[in-house]
Amino acid sequence: MDWDKLRIFHAVADKGSLTHAGEVLHLSQSAVSRQIRALEESLSVTLFHRHARGLILTEQGELLFDATSQMARRLDAAEARIRDSEDEVFGELRVTTTTGFGTLWLAPRLAKLYQKFPALKIDLMLEERVLDLPMREADVAIRMKEPTQADLIRKRLMNIRMRLFASQEYLAAHGTPRNMDEFAHHRLISQHAGTPQVAAGALLVAELMSHDIPSTLTVNNYFGVLQGVLNHLGIGVLPDYITEDSPDLVRVLPDVESGEVPVFLAYPEELRHSKRVAAFRDFVTDEIMTYRKRQQD
Repeated sequence: MDWDKLRIFHAVADKGSLTHAGEVLHLSQSAVSRQIRALEESLSVTLFHRHARGLILTEQGELLFDATSQMARRLDAAEARIRDSEDEVFGELRVTTTTGFGTLWLAPRLAKLYQKFPALKIDLMLEERVLDLPMREADVAIRMKEPTQADLIRKRLMNIRMRLFASQEYLAAHGTPRNMDEFAHHRLISQHAGTPQVAAGALLVAELMSHDIPSTLTVNNYFGVLQGVLNHLGIGVLPDYITEDSPDLVRVLPDVESGEVPVFLAYPEELRHSKRVAAFRDFVTDEIMTYRKRQQD
């Protein structure tokens, strides 16, 4: 198959429009259309259904688009490895992690990384869905469980626990519960039971809910839980690393906590020699070591 035609096909399938694909490729709409027709003729198949709102891939088109998408990711990986400099760290680094860890721990620390490597371009993807690193949906992942995908380099960073926290102002106004019977008179702030989250956190929330707490606030991520706690709405279930950047929070019921949750950093084997990945890995490792030291002091 002609590589140029495949490149044009991929752009059209990705954009869903001859016009938009032409803009990306710097080609006229008619030139793009001719190349697509030629590719369809060479394969003796129809790749797109044409209608007034744009183009939709046929079954054969879906198969080809899946193949060109894999090719594009592999080419991106090759380009990244080729462009890695021996002396500089630059270019795009796609990092994926959970919304909670990304907003509450990682993002506030990235200024230090940019100070050291100002030419680095970080694309921070915060979501609970586990992205496919071998297929290059991301370059590096920080996850609350050990990745199971093949061909990954894994590094265990630390263990965390979910604990109960409240603001000093809230506790001054409503009192500090000394046991679970007294906790029932407070509002619980937690992630919603249907929200994707680590099992240890979900189990802790389920246990708390079993005590018939009359007033609750549920949010779909830990950033939202933290905002509720900081605004004195109640007692929240939050990861213990939150105390690092929120010193005004007070831990409530110290005996109540989740089981340990491991935090892993992972990246594809093919990026083992990437300077950008190494810079990010070393930065996170140093920040974790600093965090641990402060916790021990």
